[in-house]
Amino acid sequence: MPELKIGIGLSSLKQPFKQALHTAARLGATGIEIDARTGIRPSELTDTGRRQLRKMLDDLNLRVAAVRFPTQRGYDVLQDLDRRIDATKQAMRFAYSLGCNHVINAVGYVPDDVNHPAYDQLQISLADLAAFGQHVGAMLACETGSEPVERLVGLLASLADQTIGIAYNPSNLVISDCYTEDGIASCASRTLVVAARDAVRDLSRGCGVDVPLGRGSVDFPLILGKLEEQRYAGWYIVDRINSQDAIGEIGNAIQYLRAL
Repeated sequence: MPELKIGIGLSSLKQPFKQALHTAARLGATGIEIDARTGIRPSELTDTGRRQLRKMLDDLNLRVAAVRFPTQRGYDVLQDLDRRIDATKQAMRFAYSLGCNHVINAVGYVPDDVNHPAYDQLQISLADLAAFGQHVGAMLACETGSEPVERLVGLLASLADQTIGIAYNPSNLVISDCYTEDGIASCASRTLVVAARDAVRDLSRGCGVDVPLGRGSVDFPLILGKLEEQRYAGWYIVDRINSQDAIGEIGNAIQYLRAL
């Protein structure tokens, strides 16, 4: 197996941007994930600024592994949908300008019933974003989370244009009680990027809780094995959004992944 491509979600470092880049490099990452809503907004970065950013990344031997663009609502919700899709397209252009091919977002709740109006709207919205991705050179990676991953796979398989893939986030699946060990096998061939996060179910509270990588319910050796079968060569992106020791835990997570 080739060496894993490991990136860090910069927002979890809670540092100024330039300092976070140096921290990511010091921790041994070779890539970063930029949040295009709470970090660097596409509209705020000029062409000169993008050239300077690419130069900083080159100097630190870093690449933009993914651009995260979380929207408040999914692409199934009609309210402000055109504005939301246009903003996502802008994030896709932004990603490509930084040498990155993947924009991560949760697309909305995928109904079990394929005849549900929301299912139809998701198909329309994602078809539009898929066609735009073909044009601009960056693909939408739909983050797993609020439903079984097989349902998201079925939605993407129903699209005529197959240039949309999956951002596999096993922690989200544990938290929503949708994680199964078979899930990665169903989506491995469509996976564009992996969120290297872990979680456990808190039975006393009936919910899931994020935990440091390797200490939860997610079987990462299995995930890496299934992805290797599909010749996966994408990024594993580590972050610890709610940690009190994010830098220490991210460093440990990188070591954990490399040991696998």
